[in-house]
Amino acid sequence: MDAAELKGKFAEVFGYEEGIRIFFAPGRVNFIGEHTDYNGGYVLPAALTFGTWSVVNQREDGVYRFCSTNIETKIECNVSELIYKKEDDWANYPKGVLSELIQLAGPENSKQYQGADILYHGNIPNGAGLSSSASIELVTGLALSKLAGFDIPMIELVKLAQRAENHFVGVNCGIMDQFAVGMGKEGQAMALKCDTLEFRYIPVEIKGYKLVITNTNKKRELADSKYNVRRNECEQGLEMIKTVFPHIQSLGDVSYEEWEKVRHVLTDQVISRRVEHVIMENERVITAMRVLEGNDLHEFGALMIRSHESLRDLYEVTGVELDSLFEEASKVDGCIGTCMTGAGFGGCTVSLVKEEAVDTFKEIVAEKYTEKTGLVPTFYICEIGDGAKEKLKEEKSCRF
Repeated sequence: MDAAELKGKFAEVFGYEEGIRIFFAPGRVNFIGEHTDYNGGYVLPAALTFGTWSVVNQREDGVYRFCSTNIETKIECNVSELIYKKEDDWANYPKGVLSELIQLAGPENSKQYQGADILYHGNIPNGAGLSSSASIELVTGLALSKLAGFDIPMIELVKLAQRAENHFVGVNCGIMDQFAVGMGKEGQAMALKCDTLEFRYIPVEIKGYKLVITNTNKKRELADSKYNVRRNECEQGLEMIKTVFPHIQSLGDVSYEEWEKVRHVLTDQVISRRVEHVIMENERVITAMRVLEGNDLHEFGALMIRSHESLRDLYEVTGVELDSLFEEASKVDGCIGTCMTGAGFGGCTVSLVKEEAVDTFKEIVAEKYTEKTGLVPTFYICEIGDGAKEKLKEEKSCRF
């Protein structure tokens, strides 16, 4: 949909078109650094050019109406009745963000949140691990704060969106997804230290190659998955490490040399494997920053492959579907790097593929993957785009 079509759809749903504004927040892909974010480590994500649009207008009766072109569920709630309801499904994300916005405004200014009609339209595959939830959160935070007359810095909206997901929705996620969605920059990845939020932009120059995201099309419920279990295992591992190195504040601060000295303390082999993944993945991200800046795509691709193997063998968050995509993609001439992206348990892989090999890649991977799993994958050839912003028209996102 372009801007005119979005406005038309808004009028169809809510019965008017005057005074509306349009906002956009992208999805994101993480090239390397999975499950390091909530462990205070490094990540290397980038915003994509597809995402979530919100078409909004102010109300003055305290009622918020949330509607989507993608899902039939239409939710209405009063500003004084912002509670989590399982039956509200996706609308719990914007409700959570609104709740955090009101808390941030404080008693004197919270009256600015007087209600709104909001229509969402997204082209992020639902449940694919490309951060559709963070995209909804950031587009909501930006739109509703602007509508209420507040100019909140993007980094504060990023933190607010994470709080909404942690406290309201109940997913104990790190900050990477929201940060990438809010702070993205066209053509560049973000090298982010998740506990300090120190970051720098790194140009991603892949001339002659394409960024191919492949969706397993396996349904994945992040909040109901083993995500929170993995986080708990890492927290247990950190406490064991602190018996030897009390100064360590997060697994992201543990160097490989320190790990070699302390690994004997982790007598639980499951927890030891989880911790080893995080520490080694953190080292891979630091190396990846350097090789990307040196434009060594082949070494970068090799790091992606090692990342997936660690997520499969040590962290155990891949599964048959993601592993099948990884195995088949790795065999295709012209694919120099591939790995799962996102939390795992389904979702997507990201691959670097020579431009002339993309069609062959899609054909071979799809055929072999379907033979193994019975599922049909979806491919997205994508570009790196900007973070959340107000906009007047829809831009092309990706080619299917």
